[in-house]
Amino acid sequence: MSSANLRAWLRTTSFRLAAYYAALFALSAGLLLAVVWFYGIGTAEREIERVVDSRLEALLAVHEREGLAGLRWAISRESLRPGSPFLYALVDEDGRLLAGNLPRPHPLREGWEEFELEDDEEALAPGAVPLHLPVRGRGVRLGDDLLLWVGHDVETLHELRERLGAAVAVGLLLMVVAALAGGLLMARQVSRHVEAMERAAAAIMEGDLARRLPERGTGDEFDRLARRLNAMLDRIQRLMENLRQVSSDVAHDLRTPLTRLRQRLEHARVSARSAEGWAAAVEGAIGDADELLATFDALLRIAEVESGRRRTAFGPVDLSALTAELAETYQPVAEDAGHPFEADIEPGVQVRGDRALLAQLMANLIENALHHTPRGTPVSLGLRRADGTAELVVADTGPGIPPEERGKVIQRFYRLDRSRSTPGTGLGLALVDAIARLHGSRLSLEDNRPGLRAVVRLPVMTVHDTVSAR
Repeated sequence: MSSANLRAWLRTTSFRLAAYYAALFALSAGLLLAVVWFYGIGTAEREIERVVDSRLEALLAVHEREGLAGLRWAISRESLRPGSPFLYALVDEDGRLLAGNLPRPHPLREGWEEFELEDDEEALAPGAVPLHLPVRGRGVRLGDDLLLWVGHDVETLHELRERLGAAVAVGLLLMVVAALAGGLLMARQVSRHVEAMERAAAAIMEGDLARRLPERGTGDEFDRLARRLNAMLDRIQRLMENLRQVSSDVAHDLRTPLTRLRQRLEHARVSARSAEGWAAAVEGAIGDADELLATFDALLRIAEVESGRRRTAFGPVDLSALTAELAETYQPVAEDAGHPFEADIEPGVQVRGDRALLAQLMANLIENALHHTPRGTPVSLGLRRADGTAELVVADTGPGIPPEERGKVIQRFYRLDRSRSTPGTGLGLALVDAIARLHGSRLSLEDNRPGLRAVVRLPVMTVHDTVSAR
């Protein structure tokens, strides 16, 4: 890694998190080792103090029973025990040793103290090893002129302190190194994943819309973020493809009415010789312009729906009542067009949505069935609850749509060959699908055997949704 890359990596959030992790781990380990240190050393010190107090109490009991002579005899006896770690001293007010095995007089005082006994090296015989003995003891006054002192050799305790201190220092160092290494390894893995996501994002920005952010398959927050962003990229890609398709379709489908409009006006300019001729030309031009305006109006409505802005106007909708209104409205229209019309509506079905858009959805499906089926073909409108959804169905027994064409007729401007002679913009089902998507559903075109079933399944409002809406 170059120095520039290293400096950049040291400034990353992942490295800072690794450093924080290492510092927190080291602090925790240090606190744990400190507890071990103080508990271990403290336990040893308390044990030494306990046995010293026990010896002192025994000697004080002897002094109380047998007096000073008995005390001096007991001290002399205890001092002669071989290998004993205890030190005894009975001193007068001038510091003279009256009894005991303290190697060298030391200024003793009442209470606990810890000091180191050292020989006078100048007074030692040649070749003798000077004494350096750490002791810890307690003094108790016997009247005004005597001090009884009992101590314990704590050289082992000092060695324990040194060894445990070294172990704590080495352990803390190893833990810090391990924490830092683990944190750096974790940070490096995170950085690599972020770098892979950055490369993918850069490729997407350069125009590779099929590129997606990588996932590690661990299900962690990075994978969840990548899935969310990839879903967003999928939608952006679809929108871009739709935009390109719409641009191409608009250019292709509007060319014909614009050409017809120009030809009509050109013909009127050359051929019209009377007011009636001019009026007919103007009337035809207005019809062509209305067709163009209807197309643009449908495109703008689809764009408005797909933008999601209408979702802010969502509220409770009595879909049963709305469907009944549509059925009542289209009943005479269907009969005038020679289509038997039936409605089967389950009452009390409520959804959350935009009432006007849902009415537009049903109207488009009904008009699509009326316009693209032969006269005498029955058309039915149905609404029922099914698996927690409101299933809205417009069905007919006409020629239907071939399976390979059903996904295409939802696209903008796409029309079946047999429908090109009938009025329309080819945007009706595209608008229905856009409204269904806005409401969390899809338009499904199914075989009615014979004919076509157009199905939209909307989420039914629950009791909780109804209470929240209020």
